[in-house]
Amino acid sequence: MKVDKNGLAKVAHLARLNIKPEQEDKLLKDMTEILTWVDKLKELNTDGIEPLTHMTQEVNSLREDISEKTITTSAGLKNAPDHDDQFFKVPNVMKRNSK
Repeated sequence: MKVDKNGLAKVAHLARLNIKPEQEDKLLKDMTEILTWVDKLKELNTDGIEPLTHMTQEVNSLREDISEKTITTSAGLKNAPDHDDQFFKVPNVMKRNSK
């Protein structure tokens, strides 16, 4: 399948990408190769093969979410460069609007 500049522009718009003119030729070539490879997959016989919902058979072993105190406040603040009795102190990163 061949991708043209209009197709590339549509995909770029949908993906909110700004493509520079010098990148167009490489992207057109790459997208054409990808779509050609996907078309090749259509040749596979998939009769009798169950669709996958996951790529592996692994299952998450989730633990119950139980709140517990694992570290004391003083131990947590011990190596902080600046803190008070309960909180880390960090530099201000937001500027206030002055009117």
